[in-house]
Amino acid sequence: MRVAALIDPHHPEAGSFAREAERLGVSSLWVPEVWGYDALTGLAHLAAQTTTIGLGTFVVQLGSRSPALLATSALSLQSLSHGRFHLGVGVSGPQVMEGWHGTRFRRPVQATRETIEIIRTVSRGELLEHEGDIYPLPLPDSQGRALRPMVRPDDVPIYIAAMGPANLRLTGEVADGWLANAFIPESADTFLGPLREGAAAAGRSLDELDLVAPVALEITADDAAGDEAARRHAQGYAFTIGAMGSGPTNFYNDAFARLGFADEVAEVERLWRAGRREEAADAVPLELGSRTNLVGTTTAIAARLPLYREAGITTLLAKLDASKADQLDQLTTLVDLAAEDERRDGTA
Repeated sequence: MRVAALIDPHHPEAGSFAREAERLGVSSLWVPEVWGYDALTGLAHLAAQTTTIGLGTFVVQLGSRSPALLATSALSLQSLSHGRFHLGVGVSGPQVMEGWHGTRFRRPVQATRETIEIIRTVSRGELLEHEGDIYPLPLPDSQGRALRPMVRPDDVPIYIAAMGPANLRLTGEVADGWLANAFIPESADTFLGPLREGAAAAGRSLDELDLVAPVALEITADDAAGDEAARRHAQGYAFTIGAMGSGPTNFYNDAFARLGFADEVAEVERLWRAGRREEAADAVPLELGSRTNLVGTTTAIAARLPLYREAGITTLLAKLDASKADQLDQLTTLVDLAAEDERRDGTA
């Protein structure tokens, strides 16, 4: 498995961190985008600071930019980085799209499909005509005209952050990679089943996709500290469960329910919405902290790596929260452990 890392490009030490991660053999750096700084500008900065490491968005919110603008932005980064860019996209949710971007959140899976179709048309340098339900181009009954992009054609690998079955099937069908969330290797088929169905429908297999599992990485000195870290990471899900939805729409909670935690998640959500935030945090199942992340001793983390590899995960995306030196130390350890796991499996 490859090792990648999430990075804040606005940190004063981001450039030196990126160069050191590149030297360590980290495969790629990914920049998040929520309702703060955008991801693409930061990646341009990192592209200028590095030479070989991959660069990706985790994730650009679909609907925040027109598909054509997203395509030309992606092609700009692909050109400036000399072919190192990966475009990670996701639909976000109604709270962000309708509250922050002023864009109606409707038919997200179809919007994802059409956005990818448009990006690939622009990437090939073809005349942009698209017969879509969400993005018909040129707009019918308008003064618009079909235009040919003023860019050099290039390939842009597209990754989809998907959790629901329909979006997972679409990912398996059309994407170059999958950005997982809340992935538990012991329950891998909850996500990989629909991915596999989509891939089969398109006449291909999951081996053709880069399957990326984000994990909080925290290496501890002993098992007791590892248990404490797992509990802390579990408690962190209380905000996701209680606040990352609008009415009945919470993609994370739906995914947690499919993973077997429906009752527990419903209770966390009830407590959170009642204003009982600490109780909500304490009610999050410990497994959500320990099984969706890599926390614990080096021995404990090494024991979990084969579970990811055997599930088909090809890239571990490490989320780090420590000083720069500690982050680099932990990344070094993970790179070494992943290499050792491959040697034992005979895949290195």
